[in-house]
Amino acid sequence: MTENAWWRSAVIYQIYPLSFADSDGDGFGDLGGILEHLDYLAGLHVDALWLSPIYRTPLKDYGYDVADFRAIDPLFGDLAKFRRLLDAAHERGLKVILDFVPCHTSDEHAWFAESRSDRDSAKADWYVWADPKPDGAPPNNWLSEFGGPAWTWDSRRRQYYLHHFHPGQPKLNHFNPEVTEAVLADAEYWLSLGIDGFRLDAINFGMHDPELRDNPAAEQLHNPGPATPRGFQRHDHDLNHPEVLRILTKVRGLVDRYPGALALGEVGDSKTLSLLADYIHGDDRLHTAYNFALLSGPPSTRHVRETIAEVQSLSDGGWPCWSFSNHDTVRSLSRWGGARAPDALAKALNAALLSLRGTICLYQGEELGLTESELDAGQLRDPLGLAFWPVIRGRDGCRTPMPWTAGARHAGFSRGEPWLPVPDEHLDRAVDRQSADPGSVLNATRRFLSWRRAQPALIEGDISFLDLPDPLLAFERRGDGQRIFAVFNLGDGPARIPLDTARRWRPLEGHGFEPPELDRDGLALPAYGAAFFDLRSDRGGDHG
Repeated sequence: MTENAWWRSAVIYQIYPLSFADSDGDGFGDLGGILEHLDYLAGLHVDALWLSPIYRTPLKDYGYDVADFRAIDPLFGDLAKFRRLLDAAHERGLKVILDFVPCHTSDEHAWFAESRSDRDSAKADWYVWADPKPDGAPPNNWLSEFGGPAWTWDSRRRQYYLHHFHPGQPKLNHFNPEVTEAVLADAEYWLSLGIDGFRLDAINFGMHDPELRDNPAAEQLHNPGPATPRGFQRHDHDLNHPEVLRILTKVRGLVDRYPGALALGEVGDSKTLSLLADYIHGDDRLHTAYNFALLSGPPSTRHVRETIAEVQSLSDGGWPCWSFSNHDTVRSLSRWGGARAPDALAKALNAALLSLRGTICLYQGEELGLTESELDAGQLRDPLGLAFWPVIRGRDGCRTPMPWTAGARHAGFSRGEPWLPVPDEHLDRAVDRQSADPGSVLNATRRFLSWRRAQPALIEGDISFLDLPDPLLAFERRGDGQRIFAVFNLGDGPARIPLDTARRWRPLEGHGFEPPELDRDGLALPAYGAAFFDLRSDRGGDHG
């Protein structure tokens, strides 16, 4: 095990700074807003804060288009304010990790300005450039996540440059070792300031087929077909190249020079669990990583169970990371329960996530049970939604501002007009109302996070699943002398679990869920119920 591996037991709270809290009234969240709410964050009993990008940016992809990795955008504040935030978080026992975007920059970055200026410039090959086909068409058939070709013509160089996302996000050429070293130097700048690590954005997009071969057509497309052109391809050549492992080794070597620092990766491909396992295998790659299998896959307990079991079988001791929601996906409560999902489901989903084996990422607002916001086309900011509305509504629905005070203008997020609207349906779930309600999702999440810290089996224990039908999820966690059996009913009706040994188990208390009903035939759970048992009282029996 890595020394000082705080991250193995950690719950990392993701802050999307643009939407967390606005301290200066310009409508955009900022570092000052985070500073003002640090006591709230410490009171959640989370262990670390992950800040989505705060670097200088033209906001073409709302922070993930970085124009200078060492400069904080004035929209968020300045370096002095960041230092105050870092110190104040550390004083409260909170780690701080920064989002880092190692695979592309903004087209306004100085590196790209030099690269595009001349084919003979010192940074000419710091990005991925290619000549057109004889007819002027792009070099191959690769497609962008945001629609259209993944290539944009540059008249200065009379070549195309590669971008997997927005045309304003040209891809860095990590086949050039100078590029990797320059990116690592920018990362080290923040480590030297005392941050506790990085979340690495879309790391599997970092390398591609150097021969630029066409992607083959996808197989077995279902009617009516994919909603975006990219879905018509099998992405054999534009991402997931094995050379990415070389970058990960370099990143790990840097991070390991700063004891306790974390390298957490995002693998932006929900179909490749083996890739995730490769990225966390051994001591010279990422400490941990997550992908989109549980963020956007089918809302079923079977899918959760099979995904986790597969990663566990492939990773050979690697430590996974799990999340049900983030800034790129529909909020988990809406995916599982629809627009009118009850608070009880939010409590059960949060408890289930926080009981899994691995590092946990909890997205802002999940502790409030926020649902996905339904925005009109004219309210959209996200380039993905703008490109594919109305079939794909984009990512703005999970990025609307945090509701702090139900009766205040814009729910207390900002004195000015917010960059995205605060939905009316979120007002009843504002922090002030939930803090005053002992039975709220917020207080349930606080209670569960506090209780989790005292359960060693939930922190580092192994996990083994019981094969139960949807909507039931059950598993044993075993470690440090403790055995816990956890079972969740994520359905809207009561459920009975036929476990003939359950009546001999000792129900655990303090987690906030009602005690289960036990009899000779097993246990009964109400809709959206959960139960936890100490198996040491089972006199050696098992749950199978």
